[in-house]
Amino acid sequence: MRVAVVGAGVAGLSCATGLRARGIESVLFDKGKRPGGRLSTLRIEDWSWDFGAQFLTAGQGAFAVQVEDWRRAGLLAPWQGGPAGSLVGVPAMASLIEAQCAGHAVRFGALVQRIESDGLSWFVSGPGLCEGPFAALILAVPAEQAAPLLSLHDLVLARELAATRSKPCWSVMAGFDQPLQGLPDHFAGIGPIAWAARNNSKPARARGEAWVIQAGAEWSQRNLECNQEAVAQRLLDLFGSQIGIDLPAPNFIKAHRWRFALAYGQVGKVLWNDNLSLGACGDWCLPGQIESAWQSGADLADRVAASLLAQAPDRVSLRG
Repeated sequence: MRVAVVGAGVAGLSCATGLRARGIESVLFDKGKRPGGRLSTLRIEDWSWDFGAQFLTAGQGAFAVQVEDWRRAGLLAPWQGGPAGSLVGVPAMASLIEAQCAGHAVRFGALVQRIESDGLSWFVSGPGLCEGPFAALILAVPAEQAAPLLSLHDLVLARELAATRSKPCWSVMAGFDQPLQGLPDHFAGIGPIAWAARNNSKPARARGEAWVIQAGAEWSQRNLECNQEAVAQRLLDLFGSQIGIDLPAPNFIKAHRWRFALAYGQVGKVLWNDNLSLGACGDWCLPGQIESAWQSGADLADRVAASLLAQAPDRVSLRG
């Protein structure tokens, strides 16, 4: 018995891990080339940048237990230069995703464009991709990407996603040959700059002076379709003007556009059709970001396991 999970980020991997604990194997499909998703890290020479999610906090309930497990495994460490209580993946935020991928069948570079059912099983397909059968199918992607796929099979679930939207974020990675002296290790909410941080102040990072600069949602939306190179320089200049210094020319600079960065108008629950064995999860389910993504995946794993147990009790264990 296998389950297809579209999206190998925090939510998708949390769901797959919960299913595996109950004896159900998953195959995860992710369009990215490598582990990370919105916890992605870029490494070049002596620099590294966490250019998506910047940190996490301990959270509550089951997620707090998961965070403690990550800490004991050496995957999380406190960030002294960050906001109070902030924890970061080591040696990178992407390390959390890389570790969770272990033991799972993950297909990177796999763009799922179609999901189809013959009434008994699910099949996924896309460029160079055609896999199945699967006993259930999970969409662990942004709401805007999940809704069109759901609408072909369950209009009710698709409509529940209709109120959910995502705000964009432009993220700039800048590397310098010398430290930027006299600056704190992070800034938050300075004009159009939502966040800026010295990434090399995080534990176990590369030594090069590496800054991540992230624009606010309004600025990002206004400049959503602008040229990446122009956005990179514009945000660097804005950062310098907001903190009142003339920044030296960086040795490296690159911008990344997160089109679906911050979900709002959350559904408030995971989505699951018991009759179709079709569901969806993500940070759009619950308020928050990393914690809500993880919790939604764990919650959906419970729903899927219970459903598959009812269908084939001899093939599924409910021991968590």
